[in-house]
Amino acid sequence: MDWQALRRIVTDYDEGGRSRVLIDGEAAKLIAVEEAGLAEIWAADLTPGALLDATDKLADEDLCLEPATGAVKVRWFTVSPEDPSKTDEEKEAAAAFAFGAVGAADARVDTTRHPMMHKTDTLDVVILIKGEVDVLLDDGEASAMKPGDVVIQRATNHAWINRGSETALLVAVLMNAG
Repeated sequence: MDWQALRRIVTDYDEGGRSRVLIDGEAAKLIAVEEAGLAEIWAADLTPGALLDATDKLADEDLCLEPATGAVKVRWFTVSPEDPSKTDEEKEAAAAFAFGAVGAADARVDTTRHPMMHKTDTLDVVILIKGEVDVLLDDGEASAMKPGDVVIQRATNHAWINRGSETALLVAVLMNAG
């Protein structure tokens, strides 16, 4: 994955109230191991007037899976193809590392179905941009998502699984109403 090829453009207003570009460049934060990772695009409080705050809140924050209470977070993330040569122990170790790295070890509430299963207290709008993924749930799954498919993930235990051959790229908007 060429993370530098992903471009974020954030708009703003000047002193005269005219719209303009505030940021045109790379992600604010990035965490990646091989092809899997996430790159932060933007975060904002969902309070009156806060949406126009021009502060790039992500630049000074530690990377965190969930947005703060009363906030929204936008990010790219990738899902690598499943590696059938890895043992269950290796898959578990990789999942534990990945969630620990974004402060979300406690989000892994029930991993009996898959080590990447996790639950956050957020409403997520997730759009598949490239590749193919399945959304694994406690009971059942939505399989063979194609580019353009959208998942409204409503605080359920889930995992993103790539049974294909290329790394999948997704965009997620996470909202934490508290």
